[in-house]
Amino acid sequence: MTLKIALIQTNSLVGNISANLNLIVETVTLVRNRSDIDLIVFPELMLVGYPPEDLLFRRDFILTANNVLFELANIAPEIGVVVGFPEFDGENLYNSAVVLSEGSISAVYRKQKLPNYGVFDEMRYFTAGKKPCVFEFKGQFIGLSICEDVWHSDIVQATKDAGAEILLTLNASPFHVGKAEQREALICSHAKTAQLPIVYVNAVGGQDELVFDGASFVANADGKIVFQAAEFIEQIGVVEFENGQFLNLSYPAFQKRNKASTIYNALVCGTRDYVRKNGFKGAILGLSGGIDSALVLAIAVDALGAENVEAVSLPSKYTLEMSNDDAKIQAEIMGVKYHSIPIEPAVKAFTEMLAVTFENTPADTTEENIQARCRGVVLMAMSNKQGKLLLTTGNKSEMSVGYATLYGDMSGGFAPIKDVPKLLVYELTHYRNSISQVIPERVLTRAPSAELSPNQQDSDSLPPYEILDPILARYIEEDQTADEIVAAGFLLEDVMRVISLVDRSEYKRRQSAVGIRISERAFGRDRRYPITSGYRGI
Repeated sequence: MTLKIALIQTNSLVGNISANLNLIVETVTLVRNRSDIDLIVFPELMLVGYPPEDLLFRRDFILTANNVLFELANIAPEIGVVVGFPEFDGENLYNSAVVLSEGSISAVYRKQKLPNYGVFDEMRYFTAGKKPCVFEFKGQFIGLSICEDVWHSDIVQATKDAGAEILLTLNASPFHVGKAEQREALICSHAKTAQLPIVYVNAVGGQDELVFDGASFVANADGKIVFQAAEFIEQIGVVEFENGQFLNLSYPAFQKRNKASTIYNALVCGTRDYVRKNGFKGAILGLSGGIDSALVLAIAVDALGAENVEAVSLPSKYTLEMSNDDAKIQAEIMGVKYHSIPIEPAVKAFTEMLAVTFENTPADTTEENIQARCRGVVLMAMSNKQGKLLLTTGNKSEMSVGYATLYGDMSGGFAPIKDVPKLLVYELTHYRNSISQVIPERVLTRAPSAELSPNQQDSDSLPPYEILDPILARYIEEDQTADEIVAAGFLLEDVMRVISLVDRSEYKRRQSAVGIRISERAFGRDRRYPITSGYRGI
């Protein structure tokens, strides 16, 4: 007997149980029109979205989610539906998957491995399940697991030993660079060892700083990927089994991933969903003529459409004419509404207001920061007036060392490239231009500058990015010590300087806008350091 399974790679909204319920019902209704579909599988915690965080402490929220299951049971009694939900048994809360068929609940599985590292803190909310779950459906024995479970070979083997012929795993596995390859290699290995086909269904879409890449797949009992869904888009995939064996029908060929393309698509997806899910009318950003804002503008337009994006040039007396020209050229190429608002009147007003207070003091970064803060006031005013989200344009290299102005260029509600190092910014702009030339070539080749003082360049304050970025990667993402970084070939002077800047800038980062996570060690959820700290590990 054959079994056709629909893999629902979909985008839920955290906390909106009714919207997620409607999405499930609409999807089941769509799929059931195909009379040959037997089983429909949704991602982890589909009913409430992932991660619901401290919503899980709200009893009304949990009871609503559990009561909704009874509404789902009868929507398609002739087929099976597998949905992730937070199960409350009157005492404990579990991250669970339920199997609905013939108008009732036929099986429930409770997640056994609760991740408590990086962006995950499931032990804060859930109690771990203790046993495998295998249910019979259409003559085949199917096991269930949830996300972290399938990363552990003992869980896979225990499910096989319990009689499973196929293992379904419901996932909300967030993206970072290399994550898809990592999960595929590990899960294929487990499938081969246990001689058990694994059907991996993953969520897709952005949720605050997290973005879920989808990329659902099927690994056969030989550990080979035999079905692969797309990345970063909602998709319904249909696969077929017979007596526990995957049927090699006509499926799309596996596509080799391109790093720049994958990262760029993640940034577009995360930006689109943050704006859309939070109800903004579009986005606005300061367009300086530099490479960072150029990349953010391209991401915003690709995410939201040119008609929903505005770019604002805010020149000062230090802004070079080519910066003004390049900003205007890119805005015209991308078809966005463009404004040029000189900040000199505001800078002059603040300078005059502070003249007595600043009397007999030398000019320093204070005067530079006044310029950045004038820009922040203008951009936030436009954001407020129009209901559009202000995107900040700082990159990870700048945020790491504090090369940004609080309440100035850090003003805004979302930071698309917050986790993107400067050298990767260049790589992504070249990638985007390879699709269509939207960023002026001069933006890619000129020396980066904040343009807050005469002839200023980033290299006046920072080591060259070819040196800075590798040091930052070692210190922030790999937790290497100064001695280890120096041993890797970097100058002690550069290493000490960079580490000092990173440590001193924690207070700025804590006040920065949320941004899309693309690395395993992003600021915020992953890297959590105290602001007030006497430790000096250098």
